[in-house]
Amino acid sequence: MRLISQLLTKYLLTHRLIANSNRKKHDKDIACFKALNEEEKAWLSRQCLLRYLRACDWKLEDAKKRIVNSLAWRREFGVAGGEFNSLTADVVKEENETGKQEIFGYDTESRPCLYLFNGRQNTKTSFRQIQHLIYMLEKAIDYMPRGQDKLCLCVDFKKYPEFCTYESKVPAISVGKQVLGILQYHYPERLGRALFVNIPLIVWTFLKLCWPFVDNFTKQKVKFDEPFKLFIDPSQLAVNYGGDVNFVYDHDAYWDDFVKIADQKRAKMMENYKKLGGGIGLSETDLKEGI
Repeated sequence: MRLISQLLTKYLLTHRLIANSNRKKHDKDIACFKALNEEEKAWLSRQCLLRYLRACDWKLEDAKKRIVNSLAWRREFGVAGGEFNSLTADVVKEENETGKQEIFGYDTESRPCLYLFNGRQNTKTSFRQIQHLIYMLEKAIDYMPRGQDKLCLCVDFKKYPEFCTYESKVPAISVGKQVLGILQYHYPERLGRALFVNIPLIVWTFLKLCWPFVDNFTKQKVKFDEPFKLFIDPSQLAVNYGGDVNFVYDHDAYWDDFVKIADQKRAKMMENYKKLGGGIGLSETDLKEGI
């Protein structure tokens, strides 16, 4: 296992990526390639390499290709750091005005809980909604405590008329497949469990259509219409789900502090990265020290 990880690290240290997504990948002009930046190297932790290797059944060549594709995708999507950090809080702030996504509390395995509220929709279907989900997923990773590399996804389909300003609709199958593909391919083994509650008939139909595209490993982590309180301690759970916390989303009170704390955690990780000497293959346990 260590030898495979070392070979993968050596390969990535000498690999250069296309920096501009508008360039064709077969363009041989070296000016269109740029070496990995410091945040990308920090992202390529020992645990990250192992997640990709396990997702590829320990096939080194497959893992190389998948990681390089993910690095390129992260640059194009704007979450790679440095000059490739275009997906900022300002881009998706409007999407979260009704609190349709929240990171709140931790499950019994210390995984941060990312809540999706379909009934709090405030915008029409667009690419920015996908950006919003990826942004929140990246923040959930920032909020992971030391020793934890997975999240708990909590999806509630209940209607919230007091929040909803745009009639929510079930996404097109193509959109569902696109999001699922991103999560499975570019975020391997990041899902600890997924909880779905208050599922209406039309959503059941959508889920059944998407289910064949879900890998078997992910299917084992999904629970349908089981109370959140079975998986989340009351001290970490809102009262409307049987918890002890009287929490009501207030965008003005939540958003700026939420982003600030996530940024502080990311900055601390990069501080640790530099203290450890930088490079690929550092331990996330060391990178997360003090977070």
